[in-house]
Amino acid sequence: MKQVLYFSANWCTSCQSTTPNIDILKKSGKAQVAKVDTDYDISLVEQYNVKSVPTTIILENGTEIKRHVGVLSGEQLNNLIK
Repeated sequence: MKQVLYFSANWCTSCQSTTPNIDILKKSGKAQVAKVDTDYDISLVEQYNVKSVPTTIILENGTEIKRHVGVLSGEQLNNLIK
């Protein structure tokens, strides 16, 4: 199963547009989803070299296979994890 790392921040208006789609994905069980608040989890931000939010990273077997920076619609998110 693919894993999704979703880097966001509470103050980010673009994140507020994407977060509901991430929540739907998480509830669907199509992928394991971890939300990372960039204001509090600096170690993961540095590990994955995240420079802006929202950033969505797709992992397969622990290896990054895709990355998207910016707002994602539900359809774009589903296409990203395929």
